[in-house]
Amino acid sequence: MSHNVYIYILVMAGVTYLIRMIPLVLAKKEIQNRFIKSFLYYVPYACLSAMTFPAILFATGSVISATIGFAVAVIAAYMEKSLIVVASFACAAVFIAERVMTLI
Repeated sequence: MSHNVYIYILVMAGVTYLIRMIPLVLAKKEIQNRFIKSFLYYVPYACLSAMTFPAILFATGSVISATIGFAVAVIAAYMEKSLIVVASFACAAVFIAERVMTLI
């Protein structure tokens, strides 16, 4: 069986185009329904969370250090720190947790 990479690229381009084009064709008027508008407003946040959270837990050597880093990041974000500060605190917390766990 011959695998033609150009066919794969063409199919992927078509699928990507259809996913972006179909909503524009079907929804020509502004959406008035409050439920649908609020649902569509939160979809990007839900998708990003669903993709990011598992990666957070398995990005380090252990789930314990990842959980500690996540907790530090949530606390720093809740205190309205900037993104670079939140990321730095989370990295430092994971680093310290990994070092402490290697000593034990």
